[in-house]
Amino acid sequence: MKKILTLTLLVLFMVPTQSQAQSTPTEEKNVIKVNTLSLIIGTGQVFYERKFTDAGSGQLGISYMSYKFGDVGFSGLVFTPEYRWYFQRNALDGVYTAPYAKFANYSLSQNSASADYTNYGGGVVIGRQWIRNSGFTLDLYFGGHYGSGKLSASNESEDWESDRFEGFRPRIGFLLGFAF
Repeated sequence: MKKILTLTLLVLFMVPTQSQAQSTPTEEKNVIKVNTLSLIIGTGQVFYERKFTDAGSGQLGISYMSYKFGDVGFSGLVFTPEYRWYFQRNALDGVYTAPYAKFANYSLSQNSASADYTNYGGGVVIGRQWIRNSGFTLDLYFGGHYGSGKLSASNESEDWESDRFEGFRPRIGFLLGFAF
């Protein structure tokens, strides 16, 4: 399954599109997007991208999640700023690479115990974004992320697992949005 997904993404990135052949910069300067993959797992993730130059843009992502597994509650807010370099000098529409930072603050609760977990990290993604004439936007990306954090618990005797959020993790996105 991983091989099929990887092959499909590579083919999508390599297929020339009409906008690449013309190599005309897009008129749009802003894009609002939602990560559909995060919706599947119950996380709201919204991104705003702003074109700075013909080859670059900045993007800010904000995510909110809230889960309850039995008697364990988990909620958090995540901020993800990134800078995107578009290879064909057609910012907002084309193949790009993007280094990013990530800041997350989570609240955990179990019975009468609670904890706060702060995670800092970053990584790099490579992706492809398409903007249709109607403004409809499709953005696919994949890459890696490394994060590390600090746990502060109200009850030190409680055993909290924070290893799930630390170390190297993949980052994958399938975003739908609108350019204006």
